Amino acid sequence: MHRRTLLTAALALGLAGCAPATAPSSSPTPSAPIAPADPVRATIGLSYIPNVQFAPFYVGEAKSLFSDVAAQVSLRHHGASEGIFNALTSGAEDFLVAAGSEAMQARAQGVDVIAVGAYYKAFPVNIIVLGSSPIRKLADLKGSSLGVPGRYGESWFAVQAALQTAGLTEKDVTIVEVGYTQVAALTQKKVDAIVGFSTNELVQLQSKGAEPRALPVADGTVPLVSTCLLTSSAYAAANPEVVRQVVAATSRAIEATAADQKAAIDIAASQIPGWTESARPNAEAVLAATIDLMELTDGRFQPALDAAQWQAMASFLAKTKLVAKPVTAQDAFSNDYAG
Repeated sequence: MHRRTLLTAALALGLAGCAPATAPSSSPTPSAPIAPADPVRATIGLSYIPNVQFAPFYVGEAKSLFSDVAAQVSLRHHGASEGIFNALTSGAEDFLVAAGSEAMQARAQGVDVIAVGAYYKAFPVNIIVLGSSPIRKLADLKGSSLGVPGRYGESWFAVQAALQTAGLTEKDVTIVEVGYTQVAALTQKKVDAIVGFSTNELVQLQSKGAEPRALPVADGTVPLVSTCLLTSSAYAAANPEVVRQVVAATSRAIEATAADQKAAIDIAASQIPGWTESARPNAEAVLAATIDLMELTDGRFQPALDAAQWQAMASFLAKTKLVAKPVTAQDAFSNDYAG
């Protein structure tokens, strides 16, 4: 991408001192040149495999929207087997696009991670049932089976929020761990409901003509923060202006993606291994759902994080014992970089 090098001007320093007893050399030894400072690195980690949900970053790269960042910006995908925060903690990445809820859980475990900008403004995880299902509200889950990928991550947090909203406990439903086969489990009626993303499972079910119904996991604002832009507090303290610039550039990339979704898919296609044009209809639906979650107003994206939602999440995660120890919202996010 843009490769900006910060040049350091070297000033020769004159050395003062007493005149030596012998005559000075007519050829004084020159001072060693000062090497230019290494440019700041800003590697952005995109969790898991290339996907159209990361289109704003591909668009930002293709359109040089990160060129104003005073750092060497690059994108990095984790791969399915890598832990979400491993590369951030090892120093292989400087930023990370992941759920705020998982970041707060990691921070409770001692990981230095902090949210600095929004990505999804709305919560993407729902309880999903088929259109013919008698389950029409969360309380109707009582006595039913619920398919989940596992008892971890953002999906599991969403299940806990849904149960709390419905006034139920895990004993009131049959939790079935189905891995990432929720769509098949639901359509084959192995479970009565699943937990799934509006950008993934819901889109898949719609494409199959299953007429799914998505139930929000909370009334009003969900006490969970989904995908946002993360970094470490150490990196932010050392490079505050770079963090501000990356947040601003990401916002511009989101706006550019929303403004021309067809072009965004064309750009994303070049990043997705095995892409064929037959994948375009699904990609269009996924990207449209992704843009909806970003909640742009008149084409503008606001990267500031919702302080009240972070406070509510801190309380919710502590109450449900989804964190090893309580974490304050002030320790987990900052709007200092999203001005």
